[in-house]
Amino acid sequence: MSQDTQSSLETGSIPTLAWVALGLVVVTGVLHIYAGVVEGRIPVALAGVGFLGAIALYLVDYRRPLLYLVGIVYTVVQIPLWYVVKAGEYTTLGYVDKLVQVVLVALLVYLYWQTRTAADPGSETSGTKPTG
Repeated sequence: MSQDTQSSLETGSIPTLAWVALGLVVVTGVLHIYAGVVEGRIPVALAGVGFLGAIALYLVDYRRPLLYLVGIVYTVVQIPLWYVVKAGEYTTLGYVDKLVQVVLVALLVYLYWQTRTAADPGSETSGTKPTG
């Protein structure tokens, strides 16, 4: 059974910056789960579970460009939500998490842009669209 699990992971195709992004996803996911449990806020903990679930999808190579886009939106939405929900009760842990998320969003935007450029290298520079 362990051979089936290992063969389904597609880690060889993960670029170095994507590993950095995965590390940031782990950090923000764990911070969300921790904060959700400590503060008794189940939606915060579930947000952390969502981050960790995305890692599983990414590692099995499930639509990575789409995961980049969803990850951007999922993470960006959490920043103003934190600002509103915390309303003046900000903690160092929260600031660290938001810093991690800002860097994560920047990396996800870059990784998405990079995959789009690699998938269609000539269309952006040539100015022509393929006909079909």
